[in-house]
Amino acid sequence: MSREHDEHKDSRGAQPPRTTDPNSSGRRTFLKAGLGTAVALSTGAFVAEPLRGLKDSPTLHELLRKHYTKLTPDLMDQVLRRIERQVAANYCAKVRVNDPKPLDGVEYAYCLNLSRCNGSRRCVTACMRENNIPPDHPEMAYIRVIEMPNDTLDLEDGNPLYAHETIPDQGKFYLPMSCQQCRQPPCTKVCPTHATWTEPDGVTVIDYNWCIGCRCCLAACPYEARRFNWTRPEIRPEQINPDMGYLSNQIRPRGVPEKCHFCLHRTRLGKNPACMEVCPTGARVFGNILDPNGKIQYILKNKRVYILKAEAHTFPRFYYFFEK
Repeated sequence: MSREHDEHKDSRGAQPPRTTDPNSSGRRTFLKAGLGTAVALSTGAFVAEPLRGLKDSPTLHELLRKHYTKLTPDLMDQVLRRIERQVAANYCAKVRVNDPKPLDGVEYAYCLNLSRCNGSRRCVTACMRENNIPPDHPEMAYIRVIEMPNDTLDLEDGNPLYAHETIPDQGKFYLPMSCQQCRQPPCTKVCPTHATWTEPDGVTVIDYNWCIGCRCCLAACPYEARRFNWTRPEIRPEQINPDMGYLSNQIRPRGVPEKCHFCLHRTRLGKNPACMEVCPTGARVFGNILDPNGKIQYILKNKRVYILKAEAHTFPRFYYFFEK
């Protein structure tokens, strides 16, 4: 296989879908046109339209936007309203995009009771629906449920593709995996544009508009928690969750990674993550790890608690435990 051919694989070796549209282009194509843009800027040729020949390219206005962390409330409101108009135009759906801020004195953490999880994957379905992931693209799901033998926690022995008429299967337990919301996340360290970072409440987020699609974060994540959007999401209006957050479940453009964000458009408003609300066995516990009297602290002090891949020194905020 030639090097040129190999470079077009994703981080797990899968071949991206090919496009037959001669006018389609990704963010790399847009970046290749950057020299022409720079010339236009230097000569004063300002136009607020997409560059000619580049389909779905950012406008000059979007190209010159400030980083999320530097946006004023007025500029952020303009961005949110623009996203709403884009969704209405592209998907014929009326949505509301908000940007809830971190709460003071809150650091989110998640605990999962492996003694209770029955492997039903209801959390996967709810997560996809909540986060506007097309239902016919299960490879984009933020949560993977792995069937594990009872005598090991080695992920190499697990099976994420199990299919049984009845679950749970005898002699097995089930381990859901998603973004571990690390205290020392390697994904944020390798991002060349600072498009991903950790918020004060412990949630690692992605600014999809600043991401250039280099996929360095996918390669850096030891948990394979990020998914890459090779194609423009195709989702019907009736399947769209209209309550969106800028840093969470807005419909993502083609050419960016995405992942679990603890449903911050819900949790920062006092609600639970969607996966927790549908769990049929009560295996999921979400809360503020800084609360000395909260459920998270109780579990950490009284249960057999595990973290995944401790040798990676990422110090996750996602904990697994057994009742006995």
